[in-house]
Amino acid sequence: MKCILVASEGAEVLFYWADPDFLASLHQRFGTHDQSGDEPPALEDSINTLFAPVIISSMTLLERLGDTYSCFSAENGKHLYVLRMFGECLYIAVNGDGSESEDDLRRKLYVLRRLTEAHFGLVTLDSHLIRKELRPVDSEQRAHVWRLFQSLLETYNQLHHEDQSFLVEAVERLIHPQLCEQCIEFLERQVVQHINSSPERAGHEVVHAFLLVHTKLLAFYSSRNASSLRPADLLTLLLIVQDLYPSNASEEQNGLQLSEDKPSPQQLHSSDSIPVKSSCPGETSQEQVADDASVPEEFYTPKASPSQQSAGSAAWSEGVDLQGEVEVNSADIQIAEDSLHTLMPSKSEATNPRRIFLDANLKEGYCPMMPHTVHCLPLWPGISLVLLTKGPSSQVALPLYQLLDGFLVVEKKLREGQEIGQPLRSYPLLLELRHRMDKFVKKLGGQEPQLQNAWLEFKNRIFSRSEALNPPEILQAFCSIRRQLCAVYRLLFLGSSGAQGLPRSMLDRAQQFTQDKLQDWRDFLLVKSKRNVTMSTYLEDFPGLVHFIYVDRTVGQMVAPSLGVAEDGASELGKGPLPAFIKEKVWSLVALARSYLQKGYTTMTLRDGDFYCTYFLWFENELGCKLEVTEVPVLSDDSAPIGTLAGDYYRKLLRYYSKSHTGEVVKCYELLTIHLGVMPTELVIQQGCDLARQLWEPTRIPLL
Repeated sequence: MKCILVASEGAEVLFYWADPDFLASLHQRFGTHDQSGDEPPALEDSINTLFAPVIISSMTLLERLGDTYSCFSAENGKHLYVLRMFGECLYIAVNGDGSESEDDLRRKLYVLRRLTEAHFGLVTLDSHLIRKELRPVDSEQRAHVWRLFQSLLETYNQLHHEDQSFLVEAVERLIHPQLCEQCIEFLERQVVQHINSSPERAGHEVVHAFLLVHTKLLAFYSSRNASSLRPADLLTLLLIVQDLYPSNASEEQNGLQLSEDKPSPQQLHSSDSIPVKSSCPGETSQEQVADDASVPEEFYTPKASPSQQSAGSAAWSEGVDLQGEVEVNSADIQIAEDSLHTLMPSKSEATNPRRIFLDANLKEGYCPMMPHTVHCLPLWPGISLVLLTKGPSSQVALPLYQLLDGFLVVEKKLREGQEIGQPLRSYPLLLELRHRMDKFVKKLGGQEPQLQNAWLEFKNRIFSRSEALNPPEILQAFCSIRRQLCAVYRLLFLGSSGAQGLPRSMLDRAQQFTQDKLQDWRDFLLVKSKRNVTMSTYLEDFPGLVHFIYVDRTVGQMVAPSLGVAEDGASELGKGPLPAFIKEKVWSLVALARSYLQKGYTTMTLRDGDFYCTYFLWFENELGCKLEVTEVPVLSDDSAPIGTLAGDYYRKLLRYYSKSHTGEVVKCYELLTIHLGVMPTELVIQQGCDLARQLWEPTRIPLL
């Protein structure tokens, strides 16, 4: 029984999500007719009635004591409540079935906060405006916004409990260097450069393009002028893509069966598919794929197009037009096309852009919520092309953020009662803000009269020598100008024209072109995504090793053997309870390692029944030399959860550790292992060191 709620200071419900068990308990408690025969209250009213005492008491404590409770249990300890204030909004998570811990609930609240920031940007800095976005006046629009975030939360819950990459909050690469390199090449030359050089793009520029197979990253390309994409932002994008086009095993199986039974028209007529090159004329494509030196395991390779040699490969190497060489019954082609259309989402959904706000490090400065537009183009069920673009108005976001940040700094000093050592009108930072604000308002050219009037009133009150203002009036003036800046940001990037992106015709061409390129690799990619890394690769060198997770926290990428726990999924551990048992061990080990890391421990060894579990966190320089161990900060119980998507803990940890290693690049790594319990402790630790060294080698793993 689970529920998540966002409420205002006045106990107004801004957003809620609840599972069926929680809704059933609400109906049982409030849904019956009373003696007067009145209709039962609406669901939203029932939630408001249930949580109003918690919200009011929390706000009262915060107002009178400056602090409030962050967690408590109720209903004889059966229900666990976790609360967190973000700005002037109270986030509440509830669990009534004992399946989630306090850390799990707090993590969901921080993930929801990140999702609101990703969708609303700097508007989250103003409580009045964010209430309008989360709870629009129009009921249909409100239902649309709530469904969006409810769906995202459900997708996150599913991925967090099923996918190792979302468990440790790091991106997993699909390991196939040959295919990855060729995909990056055609993304650069024939997708990004082609779109950015076209006059049809209407000022929009593709800054990032990447290919996903389920939650695994196949290839990623960034344009030259693009800012690097943070791991937290990339994980957010993966979550959004999975929410738009969730993985469906039945659809994939139908697609695989279709490709075996009936060749699609693209296979018969396309000459642009990425080939499976052979080093010798006599080698088959299957032999060549399995010869990948970076991953010494046996690969599944898709069947070639219907001829003695792959049609895509022949056309690539010889430039031959194969159209008309193969005779196919037109009725069969039509059946195949109809079947593919039933498997694929409609193009209207595929080209529907979504506004997203991500971190950007530009030459002019840092902007934490730069507006981008996400175009998710499904190629086949489970495989997607994602284009991230910036519009012509994106450059306005940087000066807007710099102004907002400056005013917030001064406002924070005034709220906390810090002495600035001189009259406010002579404060250097405020004088600089005045100069930059005058330039910004002038550049708008009267397009925003409300901002212009608010700024004029602010200057008349704050910089006046005759009028002495008391602190509440000063804070009110700062709040007014901050709200107007957020309103301009909201109008520019969240208005009716905010989500416009690339023309549909360009997206359709990019989608079709990428499908043609990956046509011969489709089946291979779907199978490879389920068994990306196998334990059999490491058993000879590391006897007794059951499972491991290796994470490069500097770049936010991870490597782990696949855990197939689905009934129809293939697993090295076979079928039955064993895969689920190992999965449960892995999930509990990650939770335990985080709890010790929160207390300042970077190494942990644990004998758990028939298994021996270890956890290591360490730092290295760019040459791979291990740096000396120093104490990591000890976090309080109510601090942000350890992770990337929730609190970006590792970026802060790297910044903290780099202070004592100025002048050199510091990298952070994690390794979790599970061995058989009969293994000696010394051998387990030695294997952990050897495994980390082997995974670090560039020839073994494409992380560097």
